[in-house]
Amino acid sequence: MTITEKENLMRVINGQEPAWLPRKVRLQYPDDPENHKLSCQNAVPKLHPEKRGENGARIDIFGVEYLPADSVNGTQMPRTDRFILDDITKWRDVIKVPSLEGIDWEAVARQSTEHIDRRETAVEMGTNASYFQHLMRFMGFTEGLCALQEEPDEVWELFEYLAGYYEAIATNLIDYIKPDIYGLTDDNATARSPFISREMYQRMLKPFQVRLANIANDRGVAIGMHDCGRCEDFIEDWVEFGVKLWNPAQTSNDLAGIKKKYGKDFVLVGCWDSQGPAGWPGAEEELVRQAVRDCIDAYAPGGGFCFRASLQGAKGDEQARIHSLWITDEYNKYGRTFYK
Repeated sequence: MTITEKENLMRVINGQEPAWLPRKVRLQYPDDPENHKLSCQNAVPKLHPEKRGENGARIDIFGVEYLPADSVNGTQMPRTDRFILDDITKWRDVIKVPSLEGIDWEAVARQSTEHIDRRETAVEMGTNASYFQHLMRFMGFTEGLCALQEEPDEVWELFEYLAGYYEAIATNLIDYIKPDIYGLTDDNATARSPFISREMYQRMLKPFQVRLANIANDRGVAIGMHDCGRCEDFIEDWVEFGVKLWNPAQTSNDLAGIKKKYGKDFVLVGCWDSQGPAGWPGAEEELVRQAVRDCIDAYAPGGGFCFRASLQGAKGDEQARIHSLWITDEYNKYGRTFYK
């Protein structure tokens, strides 16, 4: 029986062993000679007109400006020399969510998924870039972390205000999009440790994630979590409110211990040492290919794992493109035959 990339991915999410190791990334695989379909793609709702600043920089709905960074191939990062909020007690004067009045939700849902072949590819829907990240983008890390510690009531009220907006979007769209995965995001950790304690996470962030998660739980939609860095402190809380898969599951976490504890019930997406020797400039081909095989050997047995290795070099870095080709080719040869 022939199954699709989508069906194979959903096997893993549902705790079954897949026919082959799924690869879960957002963009088309680079230089894939076998031209595999994507296992999953994001639905990207466009609710408000896009704003641009000087030199074409993107400005989000709150007024935060993003500048492209050549060191990561033009990825846009929040501007660090100009924050929109310098006093958390003044957030009501600065932070304004756009009106959702008059939006044709069915049309928005159709537009956000028209690029996806739903027979072949799973759909992941999300609504926001995490409350923690929003606070840091508004204020910067120094002032944002101080606000969490010194003015938690003001931060809570800001998050309540944002929650009303994001929950309205999720509730209005989810029944039209009918996603296979509902994606949450909460980048709140460095490579060494979280920015905040688990107690603060449970008190200030978890309740708002639970509210979004319940929108998916009520409809039987699998929940994914994106959280970079060593954030394993929060996994038990995620599992409690229904998270089934986590990316990018970076190697600064005890991935072997996490896999042993949760087995196939908590899917690790990634587990790739992006900062190790295989990602260094000038890495030899066999080193890169062996790193792919080592990653698969460590986390694929028994299921509960999706491959998500990649390399993002500087803009115009030809060697980075070649490295990505090696990763894709080795995944095709080794990962797609692993369970056979």
